[in-house]
Amino acid sequence: MNVAGLRLSVTLLTVIPWRPRPGEELAAPSRADAAAAMAWAPAVGLLLGVVAAAVLLGADHPLGAGPLTAAGLATGVLALLTRGLHLDGLADLADGLASAQPAPAALDIMRKSDIGPLGTVTLIMTLLLQVAALSHAEAAGSGRGPAALIAATVTSRLALTWACRRGVPAARPDGLGALVAGSVRPAVPAAVTAVTLAAAAAAVVISATAGGSLGWTLPLAVAAGLGAALAVRRHAVRRLGGITGDVLGALAEIAVTVTLVVASMGPAA
Repeated sequence: MNVAGLRLSVTLLTVIPWRPRPGEELAAPSRADAAAAMAWAPAVGLLLGVVAAAVLLGADHPLGAGPLTAAGLATGVLALLTRGLHLDGLADLADGLASAQPAPAALDIMRKSDIGPLGTVTLIMTLLLQVAALSHAEAAGSGRGPAALIAATVTSRLALTWACRRGVPAARPDGLGALVAGSVRPAVPAAVTAVTLAAAAAAVVISATAGGSLGWTLPLAVAAGLGAALAVRRHAVRRLGGITGDVLGALAEIAVTVTLVVASMGPAA
């Protein structure tokens, strides 16, 4: 197991500190470490989803805050656990793509620390959709809220694995995009996608067998989240010439949002 890659994945995608052991040198990440980090990304997403799902359940049921407040708290916890970097990337990509400027100028816009009007609206709408969809899923009962949330966080990080597969270029010669772009063998995201879809389908079957109802939309939600991220990634590569750290952050948030929205659909339990 590439421990350096796992450490890089955890420290890149979360606020969780993972310092080297005493006497262990922390070297600059290699391409192999970058590939391993992106391969581990769905597992990190699973960890984030479990933590956020615990907050959702705890706030809704023992504390009685209600589905809407619980969904807001869970969404806020996810933002805190990721330093808000994915949300920042989403706003930056929205501003860059909406500028209608050539790739170099659009990338310069994305580098700036401020957020334009479209980036602001994109952030607000994205968070509203996430909270609304998660609240609806939680209110439906039968564990739909936690299941939707975990599926969304795994899918969003799996979208990063797909975005870093071989053949996808970096938009800049430096930065996070240059480190991870094209580093992952296509077989890796393909295998993880198959496992994720199978797990989602199995969860629905097990729930139905036990008398619950997660809803048939859960596997569809995973596929929809990945499909939306793929469409945006292709557009970003076409407009910018490749991926950047901002593009990756945006893909994660888009996948989370679409997965939650689709997973919340269907009749009440």
